[in-house]
Amino acid sequence: MSRPHVLVIPYPAQGHVMPLMELSHNMVDRGFKITFVNTESIHKRVVAAMSKNSDYEDFINMVAIPDGVETEEERNDLGKLSNTMIKVMPGHFEKLIKKINESKDGDDKIACVIADQTLGWALEVAEKLSIQRAVFWSSSAVLLALTLHIPRLIEDGIINTEGIPLTNQMIHLSTTMPAMKTGHFVWACFGDSDLQKTIFKLMFDNTPSTKLANYIICNSFYELEPSAFNLVPNLKPIGPLLASSRLAHFWPEDLTCLSWLDQQPAKSVIYVALGSFTVLDKRQFDELALGLELCGQRFLWVVRPDLTNDGTDSYPDGFETRVCSRGRMVGWAPQREVLAHPSVACFLTHCGWNSTLEAISVGVPLLCWPYFADQNLNKEYICEIWKIGLGLKPDENGLISRDEFKTKVVGLLGNEEIKTSAMELKEIAMKNVSSGGASFKNFEDFIEEIK
Repeated sequence: MSRPHVLVIPYPAQGHVMPLMELSHNMVDRGFKITFVNTESIHKRVVAAMSKNSDYEDFINMVAIPDGVETEEERNDLGKLSNTMIKVMPGHFEKLIKKINESKDGDDKIACVIADQTLGWALEVAEKLSIQRAVFWSSSAVLLALTLHIPRLIEDGIINTEGIPLTNQMIHLSTTMPAMKTGHFVWACFGDSDLQKTIFKLMFDNTPSTKLANYIICNSFYELEPSAFNLVPNLKPIGPLLASSRLAHFWPEDLTCLSWLDQQPAKSVIYVALGSFTVLDKRQFDELALGLELCGQRFLWVVRPDLTNDGTDSYPDGFETRVCSRGRMVGWAPQREVLAHPSVACFLTHCGWNSTLEAISVGVPLLCWPYFADQNLNKEYICEIWKIGLGLKPDENGLISRDEFKTKVVGLLGNEEIKTSAMELKEIAMKNVSSGGASFKNFEDFIEEIK
C-alpha cells in the first residue's frame, strides 16, 4: 500500500528546520512519505553534520532548491536572505512539485504541503496547484497571537507602519493575556533598524497567507499558554514535539560528552548552550568562561566554531587547565540527550523556543540569557509566568559579569520552588503527548485529515 506523500519546507534556520524534521519523523511513524525541502546551503550543512552511520531514512527524501543568495556571509544578513528568497524560491518550489507530480508513479503525488509560517509564498504555490496546505508555527502561540494582532497594534497607535513601538509600555493583547513589553516585540529585538523593518515586513506580509492554510499547527500545548490559544482558536498545538531520530543539525554532534556526563554525580552539571545564532564579543565570552570557573560547579559548555565575533574562541589564559577536572567544552552537543541526562542540574540558555520546550519536557530549570527575536518574550514567560527559571541581568555596560553568573547559578540551584514548578510543567507536557492527551489527539486528527 502506498504512503501519502507530504512535502515539508522550513525557513532556513536551525530553530525552524529542527522541529519540522521532528514532525516529519512523527509523520513517517504514522505511515507517510516525506520530501523535505531545504535551501542548498542548509542542505549541505545538514548532510555534512550527519554522522557517517546514519542513512537517509527510507521515507524521508531530503532535497534542495536555490535561495538566490551568493555567499554565506550574505546569508547571515537575515533581511537580505528573506528578500532574496521571496524572489527566487517560489519558481523553483513550483517546478519541484510539478516534477514530483508528473513522475511516472501516479501514487507519488504530493497530498499536502506543510510550510513554515514565514514562507507564505509556499502556501500560494500549493493553492495554485490545488494541494492541501498546512502552516507550521515554530515559536510560541503568544508570538503568533501578537503577529496576527499587528493591524490592531498599528490602529491603536502602539506601533507605526514599520513596526517601531511609539512608546515604551506594557500592553495586553486580551484581558486574559499577561502584560507584554513593547520593547520585546520580536521584530524590535534585532539591533539594526533596517533589519527590524525587514523582519516586521516579513511577519506582516505573511499574516494573510495563514488564511490560505487548511490547518495551523504548532509546537506547544494548551496549558503552557492558554490565553494565546483563545486568541488564535484555529491553532492546534501538537507539542512538545519529540522524535527518536533527527537529521537536522548544522554542526556535527560531539557524542563523547554523554559518556563524560555518565561519570558526573546526579544533578551536578550546568549545561550551557546559546543556540545557533548567538554571537558574543571577546569580553563577554571571557566573562562567561570566568563565571563558569567562579561557580565551582561542573559544566558542559557548547562552544560553536562561530560563537565569538572575532572567530577565535580563545579562552582566558590558563582557563582550560584550571577547569579540566570539572568542565567540558564541545563544538555541538546532542541537546535532548544532554538535557535528559540525570547529571544535568540546570540549563543556561538563549531561550530559543525549541530549547525551552526541550527543557520543559525533561523538567530542567533554566538560567535565561536571551539574544534576539522572540527570546526576550520567552524569557518573560519562563521567569514570570511559568516560574521555571531565573534571568541574568547585564551591568550598566550591557555585560553579564562573572559574579552575576555565579550569583544566579547558586540562586537557581538552591531554589526548590523553581525545581518543583519545572517538574510539574514536565508532567503536564508529557501528559499532552501521551495517548489520549490533547496534543496527541490534535496530531492524530491532523494525520487523519491529510490521509
